[in-house]
Amino acid sequence: GQEPSVKSVLPEIGQEMSILHDLMNKMEAEVQRQEQLNNLLKELRKSVERYRSEAQHLYENIPPSLPEPTQSCTKELPVKSEEQTKAVEPKRPKKPPKEPKPVKEALLLTAEEFKSVPAYMKCRLTCDQINAVLQDMNKAVVSKYKILRQPLKSLSTVDRNLYHRFLKDETKDTKGEYFVVDADIEEFTQLKVDKRFHRVLNILRHCQRVREVRGSRLVRYVIC
Repeated sequence: GQEPSVKSVLPEIGQEMSILHDLMNKMEAEVQRQEQLNNLLKELRKSVERYRSEAQHLYENIPPSLPEPTQSCTKELPVKSEEQTKAVEPKRPKKPPKEPKPVKEALLLTAEEFKSVPAYMKCRLTCDQINAVLQDMNKAVVSKYKILRQPLKSLSTVDRNLYHRFLKDETKDTKGEYFVVDADIEEFTQLKVDKRFHRVLNILRHCQRVREVRGSRLVRYVIC
């Protein structure tokens, strides 16, 4: 009556034996891995001891002074080329455009200068009247050269015609000078070019405020 119970137990024992066998295999593999790891640690320890010993030897045998480096050992710093230097240099601020040279104007007559004018030239003219004519001439000069200093393309048709006439009025004797002609005075002022005007001109020439340059049927009044 016991045989059936033994038969039922045997499979369980076989299964447990199989499990134990697997565990034994795993334990054996783990032991081998631990042995390999232990061997690696021993080798590492030997290497550390060797390096420590070498370092100790070097420390104990450092010379009191080191030799200076020879010229062949020193590296010369690269010399920057002129182009590289220019590239590194900061950009200099651009210079502001030069302001145009102011137009020359004749100085007004002083009372002392007016007194020195001969009586026959004055002809009842006062100093203020002469200076008023001189101011109108200065106005004409400034207006004329303001047009001449502008780009031709920016001028109106009227001013462009004046521009070309101004150039036509110039001669080699007026190069670099500021001058006007009768047409300029009539164009830019209310002044009448009459006998009275020419009497004033005589005084202005006498006081060296203007001088005349004649040619091509024109009288050019050059500012002194």
